[in-house]
Parts: sequence; C-alpha cells; structure tokens
Amino acid sequence: MKFLVPVLFSFLITTPLLAREAESQPLSRRDGFLMIWTSILRPAYETEQITPFTDVQEGDKGYKEITWAKRRKILDQDNDQFHPNDALVLRDALVWTYRTRNIDDPDDMEYEDLPAMLARYPVLSQEEDLYSLVTEERLIDLMNTLDTMLQEEVHEVSFYADDFHGNGTAFGETFNMHELTAAHRTFPHDTLVRVTNIENNQSVIVRINDRGPYVHGRDMDLSFAAFQQIADHSSGVIHARFERLGNKDVADTCGEAGARYQKRITENNRFHRGIPHTFPLGETLTLRANKWFVLRHITYPDGTVENVQDWVPPEEFYAVTPSTEGEYRFWISTEDGRGREMRMHVMTCPGRQVVGG
Repeated sequence: MKFLVPVLFSFLITTPLLAREAESQPLSRRDGFLMIWTSILRPAYETEQITPFTDVQEGDKGYKEITWAKRRKILDQDNDQFHPNDALVLRDALVWTYRTRNIDDPDDMEYEDLPAMLARYPVLSQEEDLYSLVTEERLIDLMNTLDTMLQEEVHEVSFYADDFHGNGTAFGETFNMHELTAAHRTFPHDTLVRVTNIENNQSVIVRINDRGPYVHGRDMDLSFAAFQQIADHSSGVIHARFERLGNKDVADTCGEAGARYQKRITENNRFHRGIPHTFPLGETLTLRANKWFVLRHITYPDGTVENVQDWVPPEEFYAVTPSTEGEYRFWISTEDGRGREMRMHVMTCPGRQVVGG
C-alpha cells in the first residue's frame, strides 16, 4: 500500500461473538456538561463578573467550568440553579452542544431557536423525544455527528492584508498580515482552526484573533500569510473546510504534550492510548485495547479505502506508519459489531525526520 506501512500482530478468532454490553446509565447534568466542555479543548477561567449557580459552589466538581460557561452564555444566565445531579435530557444536551461549537451568535441559540439549529444541523430524527434521558454513549454519538457535519461543511474564505496591517483587532491585538491568524464571527479568541482548501487539499492552522468577515456569504478572513500557504492570493476567494482544534493553550497540533486521543470504541471497550486527532508524518501509531477489536477499514487522504478486516486481541497490537499528509479515517468495531469512525490528521512536524523522506 503506498500510503501506509502496516505491522500487524493479530489473528482471526473463531470463538462466538460476545453478547451485547449493557446500556449505559443516564448521565447527570453536571457530568454531561463536563463531557461536552472537555470535548472542545477550551479553558475555563476564574470569574467574579457573574453570580454562580446557587447549587454549584466553589470547590464542587466542575464549578469553574460551569460558572465560566454561564458567563459565556453557554448555560442559561437567567436561572439561579443548575440542578447538577438531575438526569440530563436530550433538549439540554443539544443546546449545549450547539453552543459550545459556536454555530451561531449566542443570542440566536436560545431554546426557542432549537428547531432552526436542528434544521441546519440535523443530528437526530424529528421523531426523537427531546426530553428523553441521555447516556454517555448517546452524548458521544451526538457530539461526533455534529463535529463530522461541521468538518464536512464548505465555507467561503478570503483574506485581508495591507489595508488592515497594524490596525487593532476585535480582541485588542495588533493585526499582522504575516502571522497565521484569522477572523471569524463566532469562534472564541485564540481558537486554533485547521483550514483546508478543497481545490488542492492544502491546509494551514490559524489562530482566531479577530471578528469578521462582514461580507455577506463569507465565513472567514485569513491573514495574507495564511491564505498564501493554501492558495494563490490572486484567487481572492477560496472554498475551504474547517476543523476546530481547540484553544491554543490547550490543543496540541504537533506532538505528544496535551494531545487528544480517541480512546473509546464502546462503553467497556477502549484503547489503552487510542487514535490522536493529529499525528506526525512518518511516525508509527500503535493501537492496543483492553478487549478484542476489529480494524474494519482505513480511508486514506486521497479517498482510497483499504478493507482491512483484522482482529486484534488485547495482548497484541496493530501498528501503522502514515507516509503522506492528510486525513485518515479508521473504522473500528467490537466483536459484536458495534463501532465508530475515528479521524486522524497527519501533518509534517518541524524537527521530525520523515521515514522514507
């Protein structure tokens, strides 16, 4: 295979498939919100500018995150209580998930706007009961579905340069057209976003440090330097996909420190480390789980699909060495057929030697 150098230590099993695992228990509102918050890799800060919920006091689990989210209008500011130990219902999980992904202005993501949000990003069927209880597995599926939709969405992107060079940004910085930054209407300050030009599959990681653009139909303005990395500036406007990586102080885009790993296949079947969201080109990824897992297939950056169908027992592992940049998609499942897709973006990291390069 031209894209991957596989090393496999597994064999086909002949034992019967295991019985389906028991369903997860419903999440509490506190635990559900903290799962959603953790998934976006955004820090929470101490704040004295808003009154905390009366039932989530300093020292309680999630106090800082819940209080900060209240200030940022992710949680409802008008309520005195959060009811952290009540069961999480689908309606709240949806609104919080949409808000943490910043799909719109906070004032346009009230509960009465939920039908419009669902119409725009239909992450569930219209028949589902919005007051049904949410399990951990259901919440992960909900977040993954929305994140996939957002990453596949195509945006119109332009750039700004000389006319704004040296001016102040919406966040009080000085705009430098030679830095890798961008303006976006809703993404938080210091969010890292991978922007991929769909015409040539070239990507650049930018930091959000300004608001805008304010031209109808445009979704992002890149700095001149960022735009030139993925397109000829003479084109003026390109179409691109966005992958939100997290806050610059939390997300790791190239390396080990702070890297995000996708560990869970199902509730009780997990990788020891897992598949990272970003991975250095030329290095070897080793996959080992606490139970049997099946690597069904791999989709490579050029769209080629390899039908792997390899079973890996817990005492052995599967290793792969990506040899080209871009997005890899791994479809992993358990013995009883339940599974999920995990995505990994491979990139060249400064100072690392590429195998075969």
